[in-house]
Amino acid sequence: MIRLVLDASVVLTWCFPDEQSQKAEEVSERIAGGDRIAVPAFWRHEILNALLVGERRKRLTRDLTQAFINDLYRLPVDLDEHPTPATVFDATQSLCRNHALTAYDAAYLEIAMRESCTLATVDTELRRAAIAEGVPVL
Repeated sequence: MIRLVLDASVVLTWCFPDEQSQKAEEVSERIAGGDRIAVPAFWRHEILNALLVGERRKRLTRDLTQAFINDLYRLPVDLDEHPTPATVFDATQSLCRNHALTAYDAAYLEIAMRESCTLATVDTELRRAAIAEGVPVL
């Protein structure tokens, strides 16, 4: 068992059929096999926002959104909910600047680096930054 830092981009491919990804399927299999997930505290909010946008664009119904949220609650998630110390905030800011990442994407990378985890993402820029930082990527 290992801990994966699970980017919301992977999770959303499970919900939107037109965004299927072999990497996301591999992550799903690893979670089913016992791997745990580490995520930033805003993870559920980021996913919820994307689901609600999907509803507004008629890609999802309210019932499908709720069913997906209920499935999320069953995932073996460890939220990184500690108050963000200045060192973590500074490291995240540096990753943003060094790799032109959003603060959200840099937060996933920072956790993977700090916790020595593998990063699971289908986001091209985040994947590129993780590789540059020597972080294992699925």
